Amino acid sequence: MASLVIIKTGDAFPEVVDQHGDFEQLFIQRLSDALPEHLTLSVWDARLSDTPPEDIAGAVITGSHSMVSEQPPWSEALKPWLQQALADDLPLLGVCYGHQLMAAAFGGISDYHPAGRESGTRAVRLTQAGQQDPLFSQLPGQFSAHLTHAQSVMQLPHGTTVLAHNCHDAHQALRYGPRQWSVQFHPEFSPPVMRAYIERQRAALRDQGDDPDQLISAISDTPEASSLLQRFIAFL
Repeated sequence: MASLVIIKTGDAFPEVVDQHGDFEQLFIQRLSDALPEHLTLSVWDARLSDTPPEDIAGAVITGSHSMVSEQPPWSEALKPWLQQALADDLPLLGVCYGHQLMAAAFGGISDYHPAGRESGTRAVRLTQAGQQDPLFSQLPGQFSAHLTHAQSVMQLPHGTTVLAHNCHDAHQALRYGPRQWSVQFHPEFSPPVMRAYIERQRAALRDQGDDPDQLISAISDTPEASSLLQRFIAFL
């Protein structure tokens, strides 16, 4: 049976794993109810194996605490696979690290953002192309999304379409091909997971001038951003 593969590229903080599940489990919680009967969910930990599962219908690439610009060997080994997946029109959805890795694999540059870390529930706005995109077009022109990242897509691959942006990051959502997308935000996060990330990052956020308590008080549900995961299934 064909599967939607969750490509695991890292682990969440231990307290997040204990209370809410690891990255792949957060995706499974969001995706399993919407999965049609002819598809299954599987997990490929790309850090531990360079051999993908067989009969892949599509892939979601998770976030990670690694940095794309540091080029971990397992991450570099994923790039040719992603390039072939794009050439084969395999449906892809990269999230956070997956977003940055896809952009780097397709010829862009991902690196530390000069404005520092972006964390919390933030407003994201669709571009005109995003309003017409088959995956994003049902979202409102502005929606809330959970974010936690120090690196961003700093230079786009050739031919990439920008679908969403905000005041921190010009490349919040990208499309590379007919069924290949990536997002900087976390559609799989719940408010408690977002809160746990800000609690862990308190010192770093204060150092760059952010108020962790204010960020925590602004956390909200993000149903529009989360709905992207279920809608992505329709493209498998």
